[in-house]
Amino acid sequence: MGDVAVGVRRDSLALPGLLVVAGFAAAVVAQGGYYLPGRVLSAVLVGAAVVVARPRPSVFVVLGGTFAVWAVGRGAVAGELLSGVPAAVAVLVFVGAALVAAQADLGQRELLATVVVGVGTLVGVSGWVAVVWRVPGWTTVAEGLARAASTLTYPNAAAAVMAAAAVLALVLKTSLLMNVVRFLLLVGIGATMSRAGVIALVVGLGVLAVLYGVGETLKKAVPPLLGAAVAVAALVPTMRVDEEPQVLLAVAGLIAGALVSLPRAGKWVVPGVVLAAGAVVAAAVVFADRLATRISFSSPDRSQAADAAFDLVAQQPLAGTGPGQAILFFVRGNDDARVMRYVHNEYLQVLVEFGVVGLVLALAVIGAVLVRMWGGKRSTPLHAGAFAAVVVVLVHSGFDFLWHLPVVLIVAGLCAGLGFPSTRDGMEEGTATP
Repeated sequence: MGDVAVGVRRDSLALPGLLVVAGFAAAVVAQGGYYLPGRVLSAVLVGAAVVVARPRPSVFVVLGGTFAVWAVGRGAVAGELLSGVPAAVAVLVFVGAALVAAQADLGQRELLATVVVGVGTLVGVSGWVAVVWRVPGWTTVAEGLARAASTLTYPNAAAAVMAAAAVLALVLKTSLLMNVVRFLLLVGIGATMSRAGVIALVVGLGVLAVLYGVGETLKKAVPPLLGAAVAVAALVPTMRVDEEPQVLLAVAGLIAGALVSLPRAGKWVVPGVVLAAGAVVAAAVVFADRLATRISFSSPDRSQAADAAFDLVAQQPLAGTGPGQAILFFVRGNDDARVMRYVHNEYLQVLVEFGVVGLVLALAVIGAVLVRMWGGKRSTPLHAGAFAAVVVVLVHSGFDFLWHLPVVLIVAGLCAGLGFPSTRDGMEEGTATP
């Protein structure tokens, strides 16, 4: 199927694209944009990009706007007018990023894809560094393990960004630098110890195999996956917070994994498989007590929170509790009562807070995106990578509260726009209604 060429001279990004990239960067630096300053800054930058771009109205835009109106209106009815604003901003940031990316020509789209991959790589590297050198704030301790969180300060959100970037990176032109980038993205995902991130990545690779070709996907994905297995296995001892970091082992594992990940070094394939398998088995055996919860699909707190969420849905199924009003109470075993704000499933979270009406509108926005992407130039590698990246975010959203972080929505929106259908034989995008 070929690659998307990267590394040759392309047109520079237009002002709308630069503004969205600035919003993306702001969200990455400002803890994913979760808190008010980062949320406002990223929203203002993406909003300014849309104003400058002046995209034509479409079904996608109408559905997104309708959900935003419903979110604000539901908050007003609940007595908290501003409580619905974050959800409204979230959908508008997603829609805005997609519209701006859709207006980019082929060269600009490749630049935007490179930005997503490049920034995702920086997130991965900073997360690995944070674990090895125990950087406060950039790691999160859970089950006795220091998990990479990077500047986003939330491991699962970091994993979502990197997983989307990883499948997108597989369709970019192969080079020594791109080989390293793919490897580092996968290492970063492993360093987060995010189960949902791995599941979403696997699904994304499956989608990529269908659209891009099984052989091409395996050729691009297997070497960095083997290398990442070596590097992450060497990192596991350092992740144990009750022991001193094994810096030399982690660095040696990273170097060894990088060598294994070189696809043209055929002599490394068999040793790489053996080394990766051995490293993973050794880590699993030696550190089974700490890794058990990360390799298990069991999550009692989330399961009980989901049960509590469905109880709230049963009380107010049509309109929901209102934004920010869903407080989940449950008792875990013989412990005291526990309280959670998020159900760690964005689809269920929308159903709880905005009711059936809100969920239908949210699914309509997603459906409109997928339909419009399916009408894109499906024979191109960039379209395949963008579609797979969007699927990664959609799958991961069923396991974590990702839509509360603008950084994830901007990544998803950019990838959606990269796959939107084209006019003028794929050279200009985003000027036609679906």
